[in-house]
Amino acid sequence: MVPSIKIPHLTPNQPRRPLAIDLFAGAGGFSLGIEQAGFDIAVAVEQDPIHAAVYGFNFPHTRVLCRDIAQLSTQEIQKAVGQWATDNRLPSNNQIDLVIGGPPCQGFSNIGKRQLDDARNQLVFEFCRLVKELQPRYFIMENVSGLYQKKYQPLFEQLLNKFQAAGYAITEPVQLLNAASFGVPQKRKRLFILGAQVGIGKLAYPEPKLTQESQYLTVRDAIADLPNLDDFTELQKSDTVQLTPQQVSLSKAQAMPYVEKLREIITEPDNFAYPRDWDAQILTSSMQTQHNPTSIERFNETLPGTVEPISRLRRLNWEQPCHTLRAGTGNERGSYTSPRPIHPYYPRVISVREAARLHSFPDWFRFHITKWHGFRQVGNAVPPLLGRVLGRQIMAALQVEPSVLVDRLVLGDSQLLRFDPSQASQYWQGAAARY
Repeated sequence: MVPSIKIPHLTPNQPRRPLAIDLFAGAGGFSLGIEQAGFDIAVAVEQDPIHAAVYGFNFPHTRVLCRDIAQLSTQEIQKAVGQWATDNRLPSNNQIDLVIGGPPCQGFSNIGKRQLDDARNQLVFEFCRLVKELQPRYFIMENVSGLYQKKYQPLFEQLLNKFQAAGYAITEPVQLLNAASFGVPQKRKRLFILGAQVGIGKLAYPEPKLTQESQYLTVRDAIADLPNLDDFTELQKSDTVQLTPQQVSLSKAQAMPYVEKLREIITEPDNFAYPRDWDAQILTSSMQTQHNPTSIERFNETLPGTVEPISRLRRLNWEQPCHTLRAGTGNERGSYTSPRPIHPYYPRVISVREAARLHSFPDWFRFHITKWHGFRQVGNAVPPLLGRVLGRQIMAALQVEPSVLVDRLVLGDSQLLRFDPSQASQYWQGAAARY
């Protein structure tokens, strides 16, 4: 039986912030970045019940719709926005400032078969449909770089034409953004389409903060402070472990400035997310991967930055950014596990938490307790730090000064992180009764 879970809401009298909706939310990487820029994410749509449950844990103040977007009406989203405003004791306002989303991209991926008739390719048009019907002031659509290639040019131009016919000016030329150029310790290029209602001014792409590879943050910047997972027998069967005060102090002493922000050791003046209430002495999303002795020997012999020839896994280099972290495939595509990098020092693959650090997720952010779901949730996400940079472009266009929040938000029930697919489906089937 699926337990009833209480849904917390924002504290009364929070300042009103611009409203955003995430149409392909996953676990919430893009949402978090947009929240950090100063938005309220009123509604998030995610079809996968496991990912939707994890989103609900990390964003207990957002209305989550676990739905197939192709079957979702504008009226349902607008109703959810109104309910969100009522829940959080805010005045109802149907004006949506921003719609974001990254439609599933495997149909366009450079790695996949790149079939023009892949059904997933049509989801970009479902995103366009809802933008047309919701009429937000701005939208941002993210996708893989393959969508921009010659093979898909007719489809890409058709998409842009539909956005323009819906009343939006597209910022052109459409650009690929590399997360590493914006302070994420991972080389990850993705396509972003920026749209603004005609008459309110086009958006500008953000200027890269780091223009040379020598300036990129490295794997060392991201994970050098984390303890060796193999030192904790608890992590053989659990994804969490309680650290001692001495271990926490040692980790803090080794933390680079990038990590100090993710662990809230130092305050970021440009982070306007709701502060979360969390325990920094608990190491999360860190279940061990058990390797056989032969694999361990091969990993030990693999030089940093090279590929281990049998497993085809790449070993990370302390002094370089991570390569692009991939998500693998879902149940509908064979449940293939994505290649997980080998740790730069230990003879094992990295943990979900280490992957999350390389993706700019803060340490309070939790993922599903299984490694398979956890790595998919990281690999599918827009890095929050990149999302924040894009969100700041919208805030500037809106001429809104983000509000600083003090009250800490209580995260959701941890049961949301432990659901199996059947339990997660049951949970969302009964969601209407709980909200």
